[in-house]
Amino acid sequence: MPQKNELVTLDIIDMAHDGNGVGRLDGMAVFVPASAVGDRLCVRIVKVNRTHCYGRIEQILRPSPDRIEPDCPVSRRCGGCVFRHISYEAELRCKQAFVQQNLRRIGKLELAAEPIEPSPVTDGYRNKAQYPVRMQKGGLCAGFFAPRTHEVIDCHTCKLQPPVFGELLEAVLSYMHTYHVSAYDESLGAGLIRHVYLRRGHRSGQIMVCLVVNGTHLPNENALVDLLLSRCGEIVSILLNVNERNTNVIIGEHSRVLYGKPAISDVLCGVRFELSAQSFYQVNSPGAELLYGVAAEFAALTGKETLLDLYCGAGTIGLSLAYLCRQVIGVEVVPQAVENAVANAARNGIKNARFFCADAGQAAARLAREGVRPDVIVLDPPRKGCAPEVLDAVAAMAPRRVVMVSCDSATMARDC
Repeated sequence: MPQKNELVTLDIIDMAHDGNGVGRLDGMAVFVPASAVGDRLCVRIVKVNRTHCYGRIEQILRPSPDRIEPDCPVSRRCGGCVFRHISYEAELRCKQAFVQQNLRRIGKLELAAEPIEPSPVTDGYRNKAQYPVRMQKGGLCAGFFAPRTHEVIDCHTCKLQPPVFGELLEAVLSYMHTYHVSAYDESLGAGLIRHVYLRRGHRSGQIMVCLVVNGTHLPNENALVDLLLSRCGEIVSILLNVNERNTNVIIGEHSRVLYGKPAISDVLCGVRFELSAQSFYQVNSPGAELLYGVAAEFAALTGKETLLDLYCGAGTIGLSLAYLCRQVIGVEVVPQAVENAVANAARNGIKNARFFCADAGQAAARLAREGVRPDVIVLDPPRKGCAPEVLDAVAAMAPRRVVMVSCDSATMARDC
């Protein structure tokens, strides 16, 4: 059994989903952050459990050919990019292996995964950022949480975000310094500004600045608006979102417009969407267009089908496929999202799509009463995957084809 603080020589032979490399010591798995498959390392054991342990790199004895120098100064402390120390090609191989392993281990399915599709853009692609704002070590900081903590790593520029996001974040911090606006303190439930939430339309260029606050007003709101507009001419929406609850949920239920409109617009797969602060929207727009193109290919629509879009959100997938099928029926349990989907269909002149608010079981019963049987069902569940009753309802409707879009290959494999 390895001992805490023991120095060992370790070969990294695999990669875990959280970005930790995996080695074996007397048959026991050792997880090592910032390591790469092919590394030979001198590792200090820092934590020992009954079935596995954790180590810290003391010296790289032989670097992996996959290893690169991280191009971000906080990548080893920030909880955002766990693969920044390996090449993108190596990251793709790891993710393809995760899918294959989950299908086999969790899904009990011996299926060959399709070749992985790289993102069309690897830097600056994110159309949304949520920066926690805190007072730490006597100073105001904003950035991203460290792994498994609520310690904020001060970081205003991120390789994954467009540069304008960093400029807008610094403008908000400047306003807070000038007018002595407090940052939120989780332990006390006190302080005003909790998060700076930014959205940008990839094609439209429109920007939303949303301040999530533990209150209903900010001091000198007009000064904040003037400062933001002076920094960026693409802003069309500045919002104050109220979240006074003791919760880890970032966005509150109610927002107030400080400038412009309550939403921005963007175009995805040729369809124009209105995006409120609460709207779900894939954060990588070029990647989403590639993804939805593959979904359309798998759906194999001929123009005669009834397509049921479960977990439809604001209708992004269903509306992008509407021109390929006879009718689209979208189902979503969030009423505001259904309203957005209806409005998005009308905005684009799409007349063969309808949406209603229900869970999957209720939707199946309603469609059965109407005598409607979907030919194709599209599933785009949240990270936790589909509830068992959703899978039962899908099976009972007996479509010819099911297309699932998933953001977690483990829950996808379970549901399959």
